[in-house]
Amino acid sequence: MDQPTTQAPAAAMTPMMAQYFALKAEAEDCLLFYRMGDFFELFFDDAKAAAATLDIALTSRGEHGGEPIPMCGVPAHSAEMYLARLIRAGHRVAIAEQTETPAQAKARGSKALVGRAIVRYVTAGTLTEDALLDSRSDNILAAIAQVGGAGGVIGVAAADISTGRFETLAIAESLLPAELARLRPSETIHAVGLGPVNGVAIDGAHLFENHAFDSNRVEQFLDRCWGVATLDGFGQFSRAERAAMAGLLSYLDHAGKGRLPFLTPPVQRSAGTHLSIDSATRESLEIVQTMTGQRSGSLLGAIDRTVTGAGARLLGADLSAPLLDQGEIDGRLDLVHFLHDASGQRSHLRGALRSMPDIGRALGRVVMGRGSPRDLGQLRDGLTGARLLRERLGDLGDKPTLLTNLLPALDGHGQLVDHLTRALVPSPPTEASSGGYIADGYDAALDELRAMAGDGRRAIAALEARYREQTGITALKIRHNGVLGYHVEVPARSADTLMKEGSGFTHRQSLAGVVRFNSVDLHEQASRVAQAGAHALAAEAAHLEEMIAAVVAHKSAISRAAQALARLDVSSALAERAAEGGWSRPQFEDGQCLDIVGGRHPVVEDALAKDSEAFVANDCRLVGDDRLWLVTGPNMGGKSTFLRQNALIIILAQAGSYVPAASARLSLVDRLFSRVGASDNLARGRSTFMVEMVETAAILAQATERSFVILDEVGRGTSTYDGLALAWAVVEAVHETNRCRCLFATHYHELTRLAEKLDALSLHHVSAREWKGDLVLLHEVVPGPADRSYGLAVARLAGLPSAVLARAKDVLSRLEAGKAKTGGIAAGLDDLPLFAAAIQADPPEADLLRETLTALDVDALSPRDALDQLYRLKQIAADGQA
Repeated sequence: MDQPTTQAPAAAMTPMMAQYFALKAEAEDCLLFYRMGDFFELFFDDAKAAAATLDIALTSRGEHGGEPIPMCGVPAHSAEMYLARLIRAGHRVAIAEQTETPAQAKARGSKALVGRAIVRYVTAGTLTEDALLDSRSDNILAAIAQVGGAGGVIGVAAADISTGRFETLAIAESLLPAELARLRPSETIHAVGLGPVNGVAIDGAHLFENHAFDSNRVEQFLDRCWGVATLDGFGQFSRAERAAMAGLLSYLDHAGKGRLPFLTPPVQRSAGTHLSIDSATRESLEIVQTMTGQRSGSLLGAIDRTVTGAGARLLGADLSAPLLDQGEIDGRLDLVHFLHDASGQRSHLRGALRSMPDIGRALGRVVMGRGSPRDLGQLRDGLTGARLLRERLGDLGDKPTLLTNLLPALDGHGQLVDHLTRALVPSPPTEASSGGYIADGYDAALDELRAMAGDGRRAIAALEARYREQTGITALKIRHNGVLGYHVEVPARSADTLMKEGSGFTHRQSLAGVVRFNSVDLHEQASRVAQAGAHALAAEAAHLEEMIAAVVAHKSAISRAAQALARLDVSSALAERAAEGGWSRPQFEDGQCLDIVGGRHPVVEDALAKDSEAFVANDCRLVGDDRLWLVTGPNMGGKSTFLRQNALIIILAQAGSYVPAASARLSLVDRLFSRVGASDNLARGRSTFMVEMVETAAILAQATERSFVILDEVGRGTSTYDGLALAWAVVEAVHETNRCRCLFATHYHELTRLAEKLDALSLHHVSAREWKGDLVLLHEVVPGPADRSYGLAVARLAGLPSAVLARAKDVLSRLEAGKAKTGGIAAGLDDLPLFAAAIQADPPEADLLRETLTALDVDALSPRDALDQLYRLKQIAADGQA
């Protein structure tokens, strides 16, 4: 937000305004939360923006340049709630805290202003607090760097600072949108020089200093992050990756004001380590969220049976990046298989995991300096639970390899757990400022201080009873607040007794209805309580720092334990889902194979189950020379569902999950493409048809023999002739050039002629029947072409007016009559050019027989008249004349 365009001369500014403007200049385009006692206050344009977003009152305070200063504020104790709303609205916030107490400021001079400094920047990608995060979703910050100018190599560094996840990759510019779609970053940064990618701006990205993306700059962070002097021990990172890492770490250093979060050593990925899925395909398949951004209704929502937030986050990451390493896939499947068959062990494991806290995010807060006693308690409890799981699972015989590899990470924290167990109370508080989190018996000196404070409070209680007896005021109370400390409070009507000279009480404050006093005895007792309490708080704070230091020293081992627990949760959840739905283990083999028996769409099946309806399973066998299916049939018959379910089965299988099918044999898919549906992209000037063609062009340019492609209604966004021509050519290209496995759904029945000349293409259709004028959709995929499209029957189901349907039927009969005479628009498709000029069909002759029958009033006919009319109708049928 911009600060005021006109500022008063520095000499005319109040000290507070001078301090504010200095901090605002440092905050730049962030909203400045300026701490004023118990409130964070915002001024000028920041106040206007915040008030509009938060729906709070916009007021004013003082003047600047002769104009009132717009102001709004939020309570410091509930600031997180307001921060969450601001971040979700796209704002970034700079937190300016008081760095000294009013007493400390006064010691510098009677008119000294309390010191303030920006202690942290709060942005979408740098959150760690539970209240600001979705426990079941990653929160990724991504940095993008480009080496070699436009069209050069792109480096991407991505981190979730709430858990320490950190990865890098170097890719061609054309692959960046797909990788960003996989990561789904909450915040993206890049250098000033990086413009649009493939002509499209990077959604939600903002600029950061160019010098931060210097590939050599990463060296200065290595010791602070991982205690190393070189990256070589973690992998051979390209210049682009190093530049992206430097930009990301510089941004985190800036946001944390010199305090870096916990990050695991960078994991180097490449485009060839996981199934490539572009952004359009992810959107159409609704893998981790629906097109409206909801988790419910997506593939993830349909299969997620995880019982921890960490497990849910890992499952989402698995589905976003299915594997290409068959050994790693089989390792995951072996563990799912083991837990699927061992239902008792699975039930115990899920029960144990359900009670465990999210130690990964607790660790992230502790390392960032935002940890609380409660976070330490969560680490204690989580690591204790991990050890118990290690003991139980370690005793099992014939364990899968992945489980054997995970178990060591669950143990080895005994010394730290013992320290935290002895030091902390069973349920530590979230706030450390009030103390009370160190257990009795841990520190004898602390116990003594607490006893002294307790004795002092008991002495104050006894003093209250003595004062009541001495003054005769039964309503007299000794109270405490943050301004006066301990004081005597009496009703106003009884105050005269204490006001008398020699009463031993000193007047402090008069309020409506009560008067407050102090006394020498109370002051002495209060001083002893305050002194003991302050020393106790200091002792607890020292112990808190010791525990935090111990946790930070073990951060890598704790992170590995958190990751192991998340993997166990995912595996047991997938086993639970498989057992619940009767899913089967996919089998992988070499070659070009996709053989699914009884496949089902997990999301649609769930939706039908809620209405007690059964899903109709279908087979899909793309094996050997039969690798391209042309699927026809009526709308609503299930073509799109059939296409999508096979794509989702591939994603599940390569993510290491059982699949919703009676059986599934498949070979690894390197790239998955879906051209299913489209909508106008008016913001980028693209129509439905343009979006369709862009997506189809990407498929034809990138699909390999190992890819799987689903294409639905290609060409429908333009005229019949253009659309059919394009669909025809696309089918030929997929068959002859890409040679990938493909399901192609269409309403262009003329395309079925391609089966005569394309050897690897076979015809299939979703079956339907008309019964007594009604359309019955069977949702079965069977061999052969559809006999017709049933478009009018579907329109009737949709509720089109009968007059419109009657007119459509008449038009259809005329078109079909023309087709019978000319061979239809498919005539001549075997020879190029595909089409000659459209042939205008002659108008059909009048149907005299129908008109005569329609004109008859049957109820008014005598037997003789009826016989005459029958002879007349017979004559019309014979020669067409009355």
